[in-house]
Amino acid sequence: MIMEYYDLAIVGAGPVGLFATKFANLHGLKTITFEALADCGGQINRLFPNKKIKDIPGYNSIIGHQLVDKLKEGINSKIITNYKVQEIIQKDGKIIIDNNYQVKTLLITSGMGAFTPKKLPLPIDSSCEKHIHYFVKNADHFQDKNVAIFGGGDSALDWAMQMADKCKIVIIHRRDQFRGMESTLKFLHQHNNVRFLTPYLPQKIIWQNNQLNILLKKMGTKERQEIKCDEAVIAFGFKSDNLLLKKWGLNLETGHVKVNSQMQSNIENIYAAGDACIYDGRVPMMALGFGEAQIAIMSIMNHLFPEKKLTIHLSSH
Repeated sequence: MIMEYYDLAIVGAGPVGLFATKFANLHGLKTITFEALADCGGQINRLFPNKKIKDIPGYNSIIGHQLVDKLKEGINSKIITNYKVQEIIQKDGKIIIDNNYQVKTLLITSGMGAFTPKKLPLPIDSSCEKHIHYFVKNADHFQDKNVAIFGGGDSALDWAMQMADKCKIVIIHRRDQFRGMESTLKFLHQHNNVRFLTPYLPQKIIWQNNQLNILLKKMGTKERQEIKCDEAVIAFGFKSDNLLLKKWGLNLETGHVKVNSQMQSNIENIYAAGDACIYDGRVPMMALGFGEAQIAIMSIMNHLFPEKKLTIHLSSH
């Protein structure tokens, strides 16, 4: 394969990576963007394509997949999907990616990296398996069914909110307290189709009489309770894998790339933004990631073109 040359490679085409790509285009950087998944959008497209997102500036609310579509609009550089960057080598002040691409700078916007759901820690036969879900991409699949949702974080509550008008839901959590947004929790408590069972853990699950029969154990007691449902959604969180970043020699903290105020890592010419990075006081918010992407691109511009005076203003075109 013939070597391709770029000013900037962006690893990760989630919302922050897409915004970084567009902002790099705006400043004239020849850019290539890599995405490990089959399509752009990262966790939004994978987990919450139909969720109403309410903390994006300029929108009262916007559906997840619509936000991704908006971020993709106007990008005029190369994006390669289904491509997981494996190797980066520093050579003569440049970065060689998988021996196919030579770039001057690299920006990591891969979030928490490859993520896989934490599975239900119980023996499950094939009859049960087809009715157990770790992602909810289309709430219509659960129309008019009885659904058990296990978990107490944003994923569990957001999926329940999407499904509440379509089916009967029981939310099962091992604690009485939930980690999700208070407004979502309030909505679910007031919804006639939703009930809560806490603090319970699943102990056994079998497929019987065309239903999932789930035995629950109440935490700290000997009490047992059995529920029956058509489908179950498991929202125990995700295991992230950023091992490649460590292999590349980057300083990591809890799996995130440590950066300075210019979004630069410990390795020259390598930057990070969004949930891929960490610094004192950072909070994991998408809107913050957009700002970090702008800081990173401006830092890259100053590095590549120190003689160029950069004007920071609203674009008129």
